[in-house]
Amino acid sequence: MSETIDELTINFVDDDGHEVIRELDKVILSRGAWTTILFRYKEWRPQTDDYSPDKYSLRRYKKSAGQYRSQSKFNISSPDQAHKIIDALSRWLKDAEAEGAE
Repeated sequence: MSETIDELTINFVDDDGHEVIRELDKVILSRGAWTTILFRYKEWRPQTDDYSPDKYSLRRYKKSAGQYRSQSKFNISSPDQAHKIIDALSRWLKDAEAEGAE
């Protein structure tokens, strides 16, 4: 567990010392008692003895008793799904901006 938002990570090393999840980047979307972070990462694939293509995970944390604890997560399952999310949000934001201009 982490005491600060900047310490939060999804890096994971198994009991044998092998890096199973390698965090590549993160964007802190909101800070506070509830924080939201978008992670970019790779996952070790033992069947191919290498890391996966980039993956993405949106995670929410809640600070309780001085520690941030994971509350929920959504893993984006493919580049196609990521593009669909981007497209939908872009369209909605454009629509909302147009409505605000009226």
